[in-house]
Amino acid sequence: MNDQFIKEMFDNLKKRKSINKNKSYTAYLINNPELLAKKIGEESSELIIDLIKKDKKGIVNESADLMYHLIVLWISVGVDPQDIWKELSNRRLKSGFEEKNSRC
Repeated sequence: MNDQFIKEMFDNLKKRKSINKNKSYTAYLINNPELLAKKIGEESSELIIDLIKKDKKGIVNESADLMYHLIVLWISVGVDPQDIWKELSNRRLKSGFEEKNSRC
């Protein structure tokens, strides 16, 4: 898997945006930003719990759930995966501490 897989998933989910929200969970989430935010919070919390428990299978499952919801979030606000890759590329020459301090 590579960034092409994410782009293909993004494009596939983007097509679902225009489907009836009663037939597409993706469309339903896009039309309910409060629910989408709640789902991102839930998946993040579940991932944290699995991290603490060192539950590798749980981490894989919750990471996949979180990635799905992040991609739906990107679609809902018009962010393309290339925007994310560009930002990550801009950060790659900085240490994590340096990057964090530059945002304060």
